[in-house]
Amino acid sequence: MRVLCADAIGDSTVTDLEAHGHECVVEAGLQAADLAERLDGYDVLVVRSTRVGHEVFEQARGLALVIRAGAGTNTIDTDAAAARGVVVANVPGRNAAAVAELTLGLLLAVDRRIVDATVDLRAGRWNKKEYGKADGLLGSTMGILGLGSIGLLVAERARAFGVDLLAVDKPGRSDETLARVEELRIELRPSLADLLPDCDVVSLHLPARPDTVGLVDRDFLGRMRSGAVLLNTSRGELVDEAALLEALDEKGLRAGLDVMADEPGTGTAEWTSRLAQHPRVVGTHHIGASTRQAQEAIGAGVVEIIDAFAQGETVNAVNLTPRRFGSVTLTVRHLDRVGVLARVLERLSRDRLNVEQMHNRVFQGGEAAVATIDVAGALPDELLADVAGLPDVLGVSVAAIDDPT
Repeated sequence: MRVLCADAIGDSTVTDLEAHGHECVVEAGLQAADLAERLDGYDVLVVRSTRVGHEVFEQARGLALVIRAGAGTNTIDTDAAAARGVVVANVPGRNAAAVAELTLGLLLAVDRRIVDATVDLRAGRWNKKEYGKADGLLGSTMGILGLGSIGLLVAERARAFGVDLLAVDKPGRSDETLARVEELRIELRPSLADLLPDCDVVSLHLPARPDTVGLVDRDFLGRMRSGAVLLNTSRGELVDEAALLEALDEKGLRAGLDVMADEPGTGTAEWTSRLAQHPRVVGTHHIGASTRQAQEAIGAGVVEIIDAFAQGETVNAVNLTPRRFGSVTLTVRHLDRVGVLARVLERLSRDRLNVEQMHNRVFQGGEAAVATIDVAGALPDELLADVAGLPDVLGVSVAAIDDPT
C-alpha cells in the first residue's frame, strides 16, 4: 500500500513498513490545507497532530484508511470519512505510560515550583527561602476523572507517592477496570459534587466529547479547594479557560497543563496565551506522548493496522458501526466455488434486499465455506428455497437480528 505520513514518525516505522512491502513517504511539514491535493495516489494517511477535514475525504478519492498515530481522533472528521467509506483508525493505549509520567511530572513541578526555581538559578538568583515552601504529595488526595489506561497508570504512580485516590462511580466499567480500582484502592464517589471538595489535586483523562467539552467550568472550579491543583494532559477543550484564569487569581488554584484549547496545530509556531503565561501555571507543549518509548510503540501499532488492512481486516476502527444493521441474517453454507456468492447476491438484489454486512469463512480443507449475510428488508417466502436451490449451495438458514434499541 502507498502510505503518506503528514507528521513525523520514527525511522523504524518507515523501515518496518517498507520491509513489509508498503511504500512510505514522510512529509512532516505538510499543512492541513494542502492534504487533499497531496493525497492523490495514496491509500493510507498517517497523522499525529495534523487536522484532516471533510475536504480531504471529498477530494482524495483513492484514500481508504486514515490512522491517527495516537488515541484521540477529534482532529479528524470521522463522519465525513464514514460517508466516503474511508476507515479511520487509532492506536490507543500505546502512549499511556508516557502521558502518565508527564502528569506526575507536572504535579511535582507545580508543588515544588521547579520551573520558577530553575529560571531564577539560570538568572543568577539564589532564593532558598522562597522555594523551600511546598505542600508535598504524601497524604494528599487526587481525584482522577477518566479511568482508562492513562488514568489507571496515573493512579498507580500517584499511589506510589502516598497519594489517596478518588474517582466518580459510573456504570459499565469492565471487570478488569474494577479489579484495578480495587487493587489501587481508588474510592468511588457518586458524583463530581461529592468528589471535588475533597481533592487537593484533580487530574483529567477524558476524551473530548459533547458531554465533556467545557466540563471544567466555573461551577466545577468553584467546588475545588482553594489552592488545589488542576492537571490536564488529555484535551484542552475540557477546560473553560476564562473560568480557570479567574480561579487561578481568585481561589489561588494552580494548574499543570500539557494541552490548551487554542493551541497551534503545527509543531512550531508563534503563539501567546494568557493561560500559558500565568504565573500559577506550569505548561508543556502537548508532548504527553512524545517519548522515544511511546513513539516506537505507536509506530509498531501503525504498522500492525496497515498490515491488517492490506489483508482485508480492520483494526481499531473508530467510524465503523459498533452494532449490526439489517433485519435478518442469512447463513449460507456452500462449496468454495467461483460464482456461488455472486448468484446469492443476485437473488437478493432481485427483491431489492440490501446487504448491510457480510462475512465468508472457508472450512479446513478448502472444500466448503459459510457466509453470513445481514440483510435489510422482509424476505419473500420463496427466497430461502431459491437460494437453497442454487448450484453449489449446501444449505441456508435465517435468523432475526435483535433490535439494539
